[in-house]
Amino acid sequence: MNRVDEKILAELVEYDSATVYNAVEKVQGVSNEDYTGPEIHYLTPEFGAVIGYAVTAEVTPLNETESNMSWLEYYDLINDTPGPIITVMKDVDVRPNRGALFGDGMARIHKALGVVGAVVDGCIRDLTGIREAGLPIWGRGMVSGHGPFNVRAIARPLVAGQMLTQTGDLILADVDGVVKVPIEIAKDTLKIANEIRTKERSFFDMVSSPDFTYDDYKQWFLNR
Repeated sequence: MNRVDEKILAELVEYDSATVYNAVEKVQGVSNEDYTGPEIHYLTPEFGAVIGYAVTAEVTPLNETESNMSWLEYYDLINDTPGPIITVMKDVDVRPNRGALFGDGMARIHKALGVVGAVVDGCIRDLTGIREAGLPIWGRGMVSGHGPFNVRAIARPLVAGQMLTQTGDLILADVDGVVKVPIEIAKDTLKIANEIRTKERSFFDMVSSPDFTYDDYKQWFLNR
């Protein structure tokens, strides 16, 4: 799996997902939809932003399936994958979002194995316990129960929150959602993100100035 220098990761995570998305767009020269939709909510926003490599899993919290796997196969993959890891789970049940995919016990084992965040296209439970475990988590919402609770597939490309994710993808997640950062342009994305933030800061300072006039804005707009 391709990796990005840890220093670059440490600096990228200091930027919000919107700025990182804008930077990716500018580096690539084209817009994309490599970000989650509004159905995915940050349920523990007090933990701030995280960045890591995706590990994917499809889960059926209610129904048995012919392709049920051992959960140990999933945890073996987590254990064998260099961190930081963000697990990306999708509810593929007959009735998605009715049972919980993730709880406080899972939060603790995930964190112990090097997972820095969990993105769940489905529902979770035990939110208080997940907070106590210290694991940042995103999801559609909360429910109290689940059924047999099986993992159907791991390391398979999936669409979570309208974003196509594959194991090994570099993703950044914060209060606005999750955004994908192509590994090959991570360094350039960081550089452009810094430029975007600098320009934004000068704009904010300008419009906040007590001496601000609309002519100032028009001049800035024409020269941007």
